Amino acid sequence: MARKRRGRQIDGWIVIDKQGGMTSTQVVGAVRRLLNAAKAGHAGTLDPLATGVLPIALGRATKTIPHLSGRPKLYWFRLRWGEARATDDAEGAVTETSDVRPDEASIRAALPSFTGRIEQVPPAYSAVKVAGARAYDLAREGAPPKLEPRPVTVYRIELLSIPDRDHAEFRVECASGTYMRGLARDLARALGTVGHVAALRRLQVGPFAEAGAITLDKLKDLGHIPPPITPVETVLDDIPALAVTGDEASRLRSGQSIALLRRADLERLEGLKDGAEVCVMADGRALALARRDGATVRPVRMLNSVQEGDDDVGYGRT
Repeated sequence: MARKRRGRQIDGWIVIDKQGGMTSTQVVGAVRRLLNAAKAGHAGTLDPLATGVLPIALGRATKTIPHLSGRPKLYWFRLRWGEARATDDAEGAVTETSDVRPDEASIRAALPSFTGRIEQVPPAYSAVKVAGARAYDLAREGAPPKLEPRPVTVYRIELLSIPDRDHAEFRVECASGTYMRGLARDLARALGTVGHVAALRRLQVGPFAEAGAITLDKLKDLGHIPPPITPVETVLDDIPALAVTGDEASRLRSGQSIALLRRADLERLEGLKDGAEVCVMADGRALALARRDGATVRPVRMLNSVQEGDDDVGYGRT
């Protein structure tokens, strides 16, 4: 006898305003329990110290996590000058101090060097894998690994304020894989001092901003009110959409390619090279991720492999 699935089949995205002190994995677990969701996952880890936007994928939305993980992110952080810490944030032990405090002109002059494609060494306490182990596990065991620099992209970094001699606040827009802790550490070094992230908040990930986020406490208080869940295809707005007929949808569900014979479809795909990705839509819902192969579309990943009405999509149905 087949094992019965536990929890409801809920498909879509919910954006949590993560509070400090919780891991991203703990937040995912809490969301699953509160919504009784069968499946959930997060797109982009936030440190326990950090707060802010943590998109949670539910059900079939988990298949689109890679599309969100690579989207630009927006952060705010407060840098504390004069103290280097083992974790590059306020949770670690102090490892070095300095009396040097950079002035506003020096800070602004240094920022262009941290914009664009730069090299960054990840923090020792990070999820980077070293010989199959997480760097933070090795560091906690007293053997912090020597991590190699890697390229990251910072689209924009701006100084927002200098609230006092020991602190400065910044806003950063960057690509995936950029560590704010590493950015703060390296900026302080470049200014002749040491520093760490004293506070960190993520403001946006791709299409998800803090204005649309909900805390776990408020989610719990909703009771029987439907939670703010957005459709699976929300994170696919950066790739072309292609609507298909019922017969074409059936062929894709069975793993078969479909030929694009309609003039409107060919015109829509005219600017796409072979191998370009498209989001196939059926009945207004994301059906599959597919790739163009000449005048055909080949399914790559099914997002909705069942017919409308064949399952309980819970809050995810629109």
